[in-house]
Amino acid sequence: MDFQGSARRVPAWRRFLSRYTHHHLAVFLLTFFSYALLHASRKSFSNVKVSISSQWTPSSLNSSQYILVPNATWNDNHLFPDANSATLFLGLLDTIFLFSYAVGLFISGIVGDRLNMRLVLTFGMCSSAVTMFIFGTVTEWLHFYNKFFYCSVWVINGLLQSTGWPCVVAVMGNWFGKSGRGFIFGLWSACASVGNILGAFLASSVLKYGYEYAFLVTASVQFAGGLIIFFGLVTSPKELGLPETGEEESKRGSLEEEANRPLISDEDEVEDESNYSIQSQDSPEPPKAIGFLQACCLPGVLLYSLAYACLKLVNYSFFFWLPFYLSINFGWKEAEADQLSIWYDIGGIVGGTVLGLISDMLQKRSPVLAMSLLFAVGALFGYSRSPNDKTINALIMTITGFFIGGPSNMISSAISADLGRQEMVRGSSEALATVTGIVDGTGSIGAAVGQFLVSVIQRDLGWMWVFYFFILMTSLTVLFIAPLIVRELRPQGRDRRSSRVVG
Repeated sequence: MDFQGSARRVPAWRRFLSRYTHHHLAVFLLTFFSYALLHASRKSFSNVKVSISSQWTPSSLNSSQYILVPNATWNDNHLFPDANSATLFLGLLDTIFLFSYAVGLFISGIVGDRLNMRLVLTFGMCSSAVTMFIFGTVTEWLHFYNKFFYCSVWVINGLLQSTGWPCVVAVMGNWFGKSGRGFIFGLWSACASVGNILGAFLASSVLKYGYEYAFLVTASVQFAGGLIIFFGLVTSPKELGLPETGEEESKRGSLEEEANRPLISDEDEVEDESNYSIQSQDSPEPPKAIGFLQACCLPGVLLYSLAYACLKLVNYSFFFWLPFYLSINFGWKEAEADQLSIWYDIGGIVGGTVLGLISDMLQKRSPVLAMSLLFAVGALFGYSRSPNDKTINALIMTITGFFIGGPSNMISSAISADLGRQEMVRGSSEALATVTGIVDGTGSIGAAVGQFLVSVIQRDLGWMWVFYFFILMTSLTVLFIAPLIVRELRPQGRDRRSSRVVG
């Protein structure tokens, strides 16, 4: 009987699904919702800024009421003389959070490779929930308002939240190998957008009772999620006695090539990068975590980090400024602008999944990114000239999110996993969390700087120049990954030339 022929007739989708078990599904869902909850807490803070601003200013008093209070009491309960001053302070809190988050990513990546990532992620989620509870709920219940206290708590929150992304990417990298990683990570990276939607829902559902209850609900849900991670997450197949991802792929590849493989070959030592896992069972000693400088020197890490700094600047600018832009530029209501801005996240979810699938089929990452970013330049130019029509605006916004949010999701997830599991660190090194922290940390620095630059450009030159600035940053992203495109396409060109010589 022709067993090989029957094996070849098995549909590709069935062979794809046969690689994964219920353990893979559990890891996918747990890491997905753990980071979604972290992002939900950030989004909930953005959604209650108006309520916080009114509480911090005299405008919180009903205009029909005239209450005489001592100056000390007035100053204790109102930090700022007007709403503009309160808004500037809220913007300062955003910048403080992003910078502390960026610094924390560099540290968390190193810690994640040296400690149990389940414990690190649990600690980050639960302790961040406590800081959110103190920041928004305890201070309001006690009527304690202090600028330095708010800044200090928000710095701590940024550091604690930074434990999330390096750990969840590293855990996903342990369970899912390079084969199919682009599609799986592209779908999984939608966790940030899902978290934004979840945070908006949780905050809006209790906001009528007071903004402190928005912090209370999101912090409670996040704390409960941290406990679930502690009891349910398995960081590596090795903990269950299962073969590592790289071992499964190498066995699968050897079975497929067994029939056509010569008895003696000079290529026995040439293996694919995906055959190596972060942790090797064949190693007699436990893997040692790679150093920070060593991780920076890995091929592609610095270039992708700089590229992501430019791209995350654009992506996070849409996250922070898009509803404001729609309200100011088109005169739409704030609630309508908030609802319409969701289409950008939808475009990013679809873009990350589709581009990841294409990169898997082509087995190339950077060329797919470059092509998408070139289309993003045209999408940004078109969106800057969008008419005052909600349907057309939502359509162009979705396209823009597809070509900007999609590549951003790819770099922060699938490509970071590729960089942390390349041949340079095979067998004896832990690098995935460290590399992820470097890439995302550099990107967060760019995003933090970008929020300040966007406000300055918009104030002095107008919104059109803000979009020109986005186009410049997107073009710089393509420039940084250009050497990587050449490196990925060069082996293909050599193979073609060698095949022509043989022919």
